[in-house]
Amino acid sequence: MKLKTLSIAMMSLTAPGLVVADELLEMQKDPNNWVMPAGNYANQRYSQLTQINKDNVKDLNMAWSFSTGVLRGHEGNALVIDGTMYVHTPFPNIVFALDLNNDGAIKWKYEPKQNYDETVPVMCCDTVNRGLSYGDGKIFLNQADTTLVALNAADGSVVWSDKRDDAKRGATSTAAAHVFKDKVLVGISGGEFGVRGYIKAYSLDGKEQYTAYSTGPDEEMLVDPEKTMSMLKPVGKDSSLKSWQGDQWKIGGGTTWGWYSYDPDLNMFYYGNGNPSTWNPVQRPGDNKWTMSMWGRDLDTGMAKWVYQMTPHDEWDYDGVNEMVLAEQKVNGKMHKTAVHFDRNGFGYTMDRVTGELLVAEKFDPAVNWSNGVNLKTGLHDRVAKYSTARNGEDVNTTGICPAALGSKDQQPSAFSPRTGLYYVPTNHVCMDYEPFEVEYVAGQPYVGATLSMYPAPGGTHLGNFIAWDAREGKIVWSNPERFSVWSGALATATDVVFYGTLEGYLKAVDAQTGRELWRFKTASGVIGNVNTYKHDGKQYVSVLSGVGGWAGIGMAIPSLENETDGLGAVGAYKSLSSWTNLGGVLSVFSL
Repeated sequence: MKLKTLSIAMMSLTAPGLVVADELLEMQKDPNNWVMPAGNYANQRYSQLTQINKDNVKDLNMAWSFSTGVLRGHEGNALVIDGTMYVHTPFPNIVFALDLNNDGAIKWKYEPKQNYDETVPVMCCDTVNRGLSYGDGKIFLNQADTTLVALNAADGSVVWSDKRDDAKRGATSTAAAHVFKDKVLVGISGGEFGVRGYIKAYSLDGKEQYTAYSTGPDEEMLVDPEKTMSMLKPVGKDSSLKSWQGDQWKIGGGTTWGWYSYDPDLNMFYYGNGNPSTWNPVQRPGDNKWTMSMWGRDLDTGMAKWVYQMTPHDEWDYDGVNEMVLAEQKVNGKMHKTAVHFDRNGFGYTMDRVTGELLVAEKFDPAVNWSNGVNLKTGLHDRVAKYSTARNGEDVNTTGICPAALGSKDQQPSAFSPRTGLYYVPTNHVCMDYEPFEVEYVAGQPYVGATLSMYPAPGGTHLGNFIAWDAREGKIVWSNPERFSVWSGALATATDVVFYGTLEGYLKAVDAQTGRELWRFKTASGVIGNVNTYKHDGKQYVSVLSGVGGWAGIGMAIPSLENETDGLGAVGAYKSLSSWTNLGGVLSVFSL
């Protein structure tokens, strides 16, 4: 680990972690700022600001904009902390600090030195980065080459950095680092290269705390056979090892490139992990535990309190990395501390986040056909044999599977409104044909083993919906169809206005109760970033990153991808996107 000079001014003068914990808990309560990727520990993407409301949102205008100078897909969102906005880019992962007190002047700029030839060719599904985090006077950047960097928030100087993995074996990073209390948590990408998933925790001064793997021996997963629960029962000894053939777990995937949430009262954090490697299920018999799973872990030790596998023996690349949003709601007549997760497999899960009890599991896109439903007692799906790529076998093209591999929802994060009690969810409405084939593992080479074609779900031509979801019952309250998948993160506000962006480039505002569109604005490029809001000098602003790309826009991000099955099937499905927008990274900021 390379440790750079640590400014004395950055060091806490009291017990480690205590000041930081209070700092972040208090900072996220101030709606004028946006201090972490989702706005708060609970991942709610909800703002208490009220200046922009249903009556005046139609008067929103562009206040200012900022070009990032980078052309690939811009996911994530900026942070706003006491008059400074921190903006990130996809590879090469530039960070800008913009002075809101001085017309957005650039206070400082950090541009990492990364090896393009080693890193970019092994980044699946575009060179995206999902944002920055703050803690203890530092801005944390999780670089594509797996280097975690702590930057002095005041001047952008490197306080410390650690490169935790190697792109030569296919390991990269696309997720934001997350700061909870006195820890920085980072995951890993590379499931399409046979990377074994894990999370790593650091102290805020850069010391490694623990590593928890997704697969393998209990002690390496930080799983206690007797105390770690699944479906309210102990997982038992060697629960992962028994579900793999031989040593396949060593290249088993389960990568951790999604969003994380934290409950300070329970001192537990929550996340999901991804697909098993390879995409050819015939080559990896068994449940492939614990890929495709939701986890609840103790923040201090990393030990797993509970785990639930949503798609055992995945046959369709239904990664489970999507956010887990924390709330307290009454389900089946009883109040629960809930964690709600919209999975790629098309089911919306409501969990009790204390115990890991499965409370609700229902389809949030009516097109979903691979499963008839989930048994709440066993947690298992009633799978439809017709759509089983494992049953149909290698070199057989299984057709009409819904959803497609990019899921009924990918990483684009939902929002929750405590006022309405509803979740606002950007979704995909896409199906696929899937043909697995035998593939050999070679470190640093693609370990996919499937050919895909994607297309709109039956009965229409639209590829997405933006929905309101009641997680207490597992029901869609309203649904707005969109021409393309909704690949932008949502924002809910205390005035019952909900914002999201579209792949064509529109930023939209809708009524939280009805879904009625209240306002729209065409930004410079397709929106795959996440909407947020802040207040400065008495005025509320809404901001979003434009810059088409990501999996849905991979055909535009990499023009050499021309075949319909390129981009793991996305090129064909989204080939008309180039008629609506163009590349270009721009931060757009709106006000009344």
